[in-house]
Amino acid sequence: MLTAYLDAFSGASGDMLVAAAIDAGADFGALKQALASLPITGYDVRLESKTLSGIAARRFIVEVSAPQPERSLAEIDALIANSGLSTEVKRDAVRAFAVLAEAEAKVHRVSVDRIHFHEVGAVDSIVDIVGAIWAFRALDVRRVLVSPLPMGNGFVSARHGPLPIPAPAAVELLAGFALRMGDGEGEMVTPTAAALIKTVGKSASMLFGFEIVRVGYGAGSREYADRPNVLRLFLGREVDQIGADRMLEVETNIDDLNPQIYAHLCERLFSAGARDVTITPTIMKKGRPGVVVSVLVEPTMREAIIRELFAETGTLGVRWRAVERALAPRESGTVATRFGEITVKVSKIAGHPLRITPEYEDCRAAATKHRVPLQVVMEEARAAARRQYGIEQ
Repeated sequence: MLTAYLDAFSGASGDMLVAAAIDAGADFGALKQALASLPITGYDVRLESKTLSGIAARRFIVEVSAPQPERSLAEIDALIANSGLSTEVKRDAVRAFAVLAEAEAKVHRVSVDRIHFHEVGAVDSIVDIVGAIWAFRALDVRRVLVSPLPMGNGFVSARHGPLPIPAPAAVELLAGFALRMGDGEGEMVTPTAAALIKTVGKSASMLFGFEIVRVGYGAGSREYADRPNVLRLFLGREVDQIGADRMLEVETNIDDLNPQIYAHLCERLFSAGARDVTITPTIMKKGRPGVVVSVLVEPTMREAIIRELFAETGTLGVRWRAVERALAPRESGTVATRFGEITVKVSKIAGHPLRITPEYEDCRAAATKHRVPLQVVMEEARAAARRQYGIEQ
């Protein structure tokens, strides 16, 4: 099985995703047969070759020959269910339209069952979503990683009137993904592409130990002055399985808080979604001792963390910055000890166990129950994990 990395320096659209997958090896003829099983008429698909900035790419084109009706989510689900597609492709395609409907419903503040797709419900968008999901399955892709996405600027015409770029639905769909706001002219990531990315993708700013097998280029319909309008698709294997993601580091300086409140503050921050919290002593202006409270958090949880910092510390200013981190792969399991079952985390590099970390709360509860030192429980959990995972001391 392979990993796909979408190098979206010019953004992405549904047809670009399909074209890049075909250029990377998905069979166009088999794709046409799969799409033909959808109970939809009035369209045809074709493939073109296009060269941009010297890069040879494919362009996937859906030609609509008959008017298409507006379709509700239930109608689109029925079309997919009544096709000859595989169970996996049906599941992911239905999910892509579901997340899109949820985003549209949130933007318009209506229930999902009141959403009727017009632009995205048209046959070309249905073909793009189903085609992209089918193509990734055909390429035996296990994971889809996505580079930071340029979001463009300006306005786009829609049925409801002019909309700001990025489109509101796309913004909702791409929460949690690394975005480059204001990068590019016009709409760089379409709602169709955003729905696909939300369904099958994961944000990944960097790749470590990635062994490239093939590269595909999918061309878009527009032309840009500052970049070739192509989506580059890397197919490969994650050799060391080291992941990466983008977080925010939220900080504030404090010099007038009772230190007894720090433990409570940390609990509140973790409850609000913090991944990590550190409190570092520092010297502030006029020689006053103080601390720097640093919080590592997913971008979508930034506002909740800031609210807690304002409420619990009384600070008047909070700063943040984007940070990237490498992640050693890890797995969780339970081990049997004479103090009961203890959860442990085992991190690995290149498939080899690297570190064993017993779950603190499990160990503390066991130590309290059996009236033994916490370190005794933790060491026994480590020893049990070494035996269970075959790790040499």
